[in-house]
Amino acid sequence: MAREYWKPSNMLYPVPAVLVCCADEDGRANVMTAAWAGTICSDPVMVSVSIRKERFSYDIIKRTGEFTVCLTTERMAKAVDYVGVKSGRDIDKFALKGDLKLTKIPSQKVKAPGVAESPVCLECVTKQVIELGSHDMFVAEVVCTNVDTKYMDEKGRFDLSKADLMAYSHGEYYGLGEYLGRFGYSVKKKK
Repeated sequence: MAREYWKPSNMLYPVPAVLVCCADEDGRANVMTAAWAGTICSDPVMVSVSIRKERFSYDIIKRTGEFTVCLTTERMAKAVDYVGVKSGRDIDKFALKGDLKLTKIPSQKVKAPGVAESPVCLECVTKQVIELGSHDMFVAEVVCTNVDTKYMDEKGRFDLSKADLMAYSHGEYYGLGEYLGRFGYSVKKKK
């Protein structure tokens, strides 16, 4: 078996392509794309998102301590990419039209908005900021989760297969694959 050895790189792909929303003290909202985000604890429910210090949202989140993390779908791909490469310093990303349109919705527990086109939005309160290098990691508690009911199954659970979620891998966006099994299926006794 042949292997290549490279310099250290972030090859834990794919990762979710998420939208991170924030609002400043005057209520001006911004949305940015992030790929360095993930679950870090289940009790209390906590997530992390790593953001470069030069990003417009960085200072807003650092000052307010609040943000939302919104999952993205294949249908949102163009808008997700666009708000990731354009700065909120220059444009109001929630004023975009057509296939770049993202609709701001109010959150219940934080001032940062969610995105209506997103199947799931996590409302987050920062607990710690860890300086890492190119990015700082915002460690946050999820204080509310809102889910678009069109993605719920008949048992009231979120149905991933309905959402067509999007992932990011080394500079490229991908749709998620097919269902392979449920946690523990490898040890479940066959009938």
